[in-house]
Amino acid sequence: MDPVDIVRQLLISALPILIAITFHEVSHGLVAYRLGDPTAKMLGRLTLNPLAHIDLFGTIILPVILLVLTSGQFVFGYAKPVPINPMNFKNPRKGMALSAAAGPVTNIILALLSALAVKFVIVPLSVISPDSFSETVLRPLLLIFTSSVVINVVLAAFNMIPVPPLDGGRVVAGLLPSRHAYSFSKIEPFGFIIVMILIYTGVANHIIMPVVTFFLKLFRVY
Repeated sequence: MDPVDIVRQLLISALPILIAITFHEVSHGLVAYRLGDPTAKMLGRLTLNPLAHIDLFGTIILPVILLVLTSGQFVFGYAKPVPINPMNFKNPRKGMALSAAAGPVTNIILALLSALAVKFVIVPLSVISPDSFSETVLRPLLLIFTSSVVINVVLAAFNMIPVPPLDGGRVVAGLLPSRHAYSFSKIEPFGFIIVMILIYTGVANHIIMPVVTFFLKLFRVY
């Protein structure tokens, strides 16, 4: 991939990634706070300032590596997880499940809002605007908002893989009967390894891509 193209793609993807992961993490903490857990608030994580959520590897290094290795076809990142103490919930398992689900749901909402901005604001303006304005302002905005749709849908789909500590794993643990949930939660220390194996073997694609394709068609961006 040409260095100029790498820089261009980074500029297009940087803002959507920061917004996606920031809102994702804040939504976890906000729902937890509403359910009785003030941990995230006390630690200053209920903020939309991305600096509070940036993870050196997940937010900066990983997206750049993926951008280069996939020639700009796939960019993904993550933030520092918002701390949640389930013991502060009246129903710990239900509270964790709802808090976990909040992240992916928020990303889908952001994807929808980005798609609506493309369809009802950027595209109509490009029709009536001078070519110079369309090229210098609207076209970059179109690329950024389109990238936002993809990034948010991918982030939501990836996090809903049913392996703890991903959000999907926590949701499953909250839905299972107590005995089965306890057994299921025991795999969490190996969750990262399991996810890496799923990605390496391509199994993750079979989980993620149907969801991504569904929402991209639903939002009619591609």
